[in-house]
Amino acid sequence: MIAYCPNCLKEFANPWAVTRHLNQPRTSCLRWANQLESASQILLDPTSQEDEHTTESSPNQTPSSSLDFPMDLEYEVLLGHWQDTDIPVDDLDCLYSDEGVAVNLESDVPGFSAESLGSQASGPRPFVEYFRSAAKVYRRGQTFQDWFNVDAYAAHHKENIYYPFASLQDWELGSFLLRSSLSMAAIDEFLWLELVKGLPLSFRTAKDLRGHAELLPPVPKWQYRVISITHPTKQPVHFYWCDPLDCIEALFNHLLFAKELDLTPTRVYDTVERTMRIYSEWMMGDTTWSMQSQLPDGATLLGVILSSDKTNITNMTGGHLAHLLLISLANVKMVTRNKASSNAFLLTALLPITEFLHPVKRMQSVLEARLVHQCLNIILKPLKQAARIGRMMSDPLGNLRYCFIPLASYIVDMPEACMLACVRGKTSPVTLAMYKEFGDDFCHPPCTAKSTLDQLASIKCDPLDVGGYFDECSLFRLNADPSSFLTPEALHHWHCEFYDHDVRWCLRAVGAQELDFHFSVLQQLMMFRHFKDGISNLKQVTGRAQHDMQRYMVALITDAAPPGVVIAVHALMDFQYLSQATTINEAHCQLILDTLKEFHDHKQEVIACGARRGTKSNNVLDDWYIPKLELMQSIVPSIRNIGSLVQWSADTAEHAHITLIKDPADSTNHNNYDAQICRFLDQNEKC
Repeated sequence: MIAYCPNCLKEFANPWAVTRHLNQPRTSCLRWANQLESASQILLDPTSQEDEHTTESSPNQTPSSSLDFPMDLEYEVLLGHWQDTDIPVDDLDCLYSDEGVAVNLESDVPGFSAESLGSQASGPRPFVEYFRSAAKVYRRGQTFQDWFNVDAYAAHHKENIYYPFASLQDWELGSFLLRSSLSMAAIDEFLWLELVKGLPLSFRTAKDLRGHAELLPPVPKWQYRVISITHPTKQPVHFYWCDPLDCIEALFNHLLFAKELDLTPTRVYDTVERTMRIYSEWMMGDTTWSMQSQLPDGATLLGVILSSDKTNITNMTGGHLAHLLLISLANVKMVTRNKASSNAFLLTALLPITEFLHPVKRMQSVLEARLVHQCLNIILKPLKQAARIGRMMSDPLGNLRYCFIPLASYIVDMPEACMLACVRGKTSPVTLAMYKEFGDDFCHPPCTAKSTLDQLASIKCDPLDVGGYFDECSLFRLNADPSSFLTPEALHHWHCEFYDHDVRWCLRAVGAQELDFHFSVLQQLMMFRHFKDGISNLKQVTGRAQHDMQRYMVALITDAAPPGVVIAVHALMDFQYLSQATTINEAHCQLILDTLKEFHDHKQEVIACGARRGTKSNNVLDDWYIPKLELMQSIVPSIRNIGSLVQWSADTAEHAHITLIKDPADSTNHNNYDAQICRFLDQNEKC
């Protein structure tokens, strides 16, 4: 019998299917059904409305158990929204006071509504301490429109604002063609259609269109050079990059981020008594406060985010790779910066990938790492200078500020982190722990620039074997220590660790066939992947699939795996979810440490049941030589230094591989990819 959903009127085979549809979580039909049920109860019980008015004191009132620490609490209203309002200059002293201010969330912060903080709005006021005399405005600078008006073709813009295009329609068509992934041959074929020839266009070929794009106001300019190296390679090393300072200035001056910038370091406490710190944005950590205290009065602190990784350009054939370096601004609030549509990550360099002709095979990877360091020294030289002496920059409103630009975070996976820290895979890139100490239940001393340089200086080896590798590494300091700028990263350090290790333990503790059956009989839910064939034979698992597996795993192994294994896996799941909160206080940090300790207390149960085995040999292992397990000890110190760690996840950077590399590569002639990708991005930015 055919049935219909009473809300969306979708057709189903029977009433049971309608019931299952209405029970799907996070759907408008489920919310509609709940509201209908609530309304029915009120109509059936005329006294319920009267009781509601007598028992509820506030529409936002919540049970007392939820007042301890709301996970979805957003303190962004405390940081920077006052800059976007017309507050008299004389009244700004309270915001820069060393004593701090107790913020009334409903009246003291303009534009704030109590609903955004839920029950916390009616509780004690968070106490916000602002750094004194930071982010001073010096004089009027230049906005993007000002740059447009001083362009070489500004005179033509007075008569035609769309110059070098003839009209709005002409520009729209040209912008569409340049932003598409069509090749020049395909664009020519389109422009030669008889229908298109009849249009009043200012360009008739793809070459004319690209010439028009070159006349538009400039964007960060791409540069090119051939890298000279001491060891022979199969091909010359071509290097493409643009000035990272120009990229940072473009982001800092972007009108989209006018209301999304935090420029003043702050310390946020739960009450005026300062009993508990709260961490969220980068500007709320201890590192920014310490950096700002070393800068001149009135200076503005801008944090640089770098991310590098290799990605495939071609699909199925060719095997072409690109080693891209992305750059972003840490002052942009995490909610905006981590949106792919914000385009907050810019491509600043395409690091060369080459094959060395060294007779010793193991030295080829050493020489490749040396080449990366050499290129990073070229790219980051302006950033090092700006971090040391500063630079005047204009914000989105055209105010000129004296900016210092240190490195806030370098988002990389584990192999890339070891390469940047000049260590091998059996050594932690952020601490001094060796591989036999990865399973320790305490945090080892941090890896600093001084300790690395001291080790390099004391090494005794044949200089002909490694050339100037160590000298080149000593130049790559980035104004920070590896333990500071190599921030923990959720996608590679937690979710990949879960699939590479936790899932394997569960499969061996429960049995692959049994656990696959548990996954297959689960009810299929909207927005979550259904593993109808189990998980033991999955190939090319994405981050989304790892997230969905984590949601099911603990419940599916309960009563099927030994209790100690369930506790250990459960503790790691709690640790990962707690560490991804957008707002974290000191009590939350202690809870993270407790869950990690609980795992270490029960981890031997995993070995005792034979669940920890070698990938290739399948032999039972009695050690914990897992690098990502050691990195978990650095989570809480990193939260206190740089704020919530979810903002440093590589999800947005991984998505940028598609928009900044793979899509542009589709429009090339599949030869000399790097040069054509740079040209495509240059035209795309101008349009």
